[in-house]
Amino acid sequence: MKISVIATSLPEVKIIEPKVFGDERGFFFESFNEHEFHEAIDRRVTFVQDNHSRSARNVLRGLHYQTEHAQGKLVRVVSGEVLDVAVDMRRSSPDFGKWTAHVLSSDNRRQLWIPPGFAHGFCVLSDSADFLYKTTDYWFAKHERCVLWNDPDLAIDWRLKDEPILATKDAAGTRFCFAETYA
Repeated sequence: MKISVIATSLPEVKIIEPKVFGDERGFFFESFNEHEFHEAIDRRVTFVQDNHSRSARNVLRGLHYQTEHAQGKLVRVVSGEVLDVAVDMRRSSPDFGKWTAHVLSSDNRRQLWIPPGFAHGFCVLSDSADFLYKTTDYWFAKHERCVLWNDPDLAIDWRLKDEPILATKDAAGTRFCFAETYA
């Protein structure tokens, strides 16, 4: 197998670490192999969309999720470093309301699998970051929701040194206790 799977504090969220082959010329790794990925997460998923964002230091995006057409996401950073966060939004889950955070960077080349049913966000820790992610469903504006990034009930440690740079919708996110959740 060319990837390793590292457990997180939320059993369904997994860190995917590729095997990197490097020498004096540079490096090579498979950033996605469907067969190995399905074995790693112990389920089959189909990705329908790839997204790429570039953000400056202290930009915080999230915590986003969709009430219908829930998206699973496979996320990675190809330039820079981010703190990536997933929050369990499933009321029936024993981990409902819990979160996990992991540093993803162009240096560690780690990816994070965030299954449907989780809110997702990230904060840029480097001067800038290029963030790529695959989704299992399309984006639908009318179904998108946002949990407030600094909700005191969640108490996420974003590792910020300064105030975050937020989109208007992220600054106006809903408190977790009032957020629409999944069954």
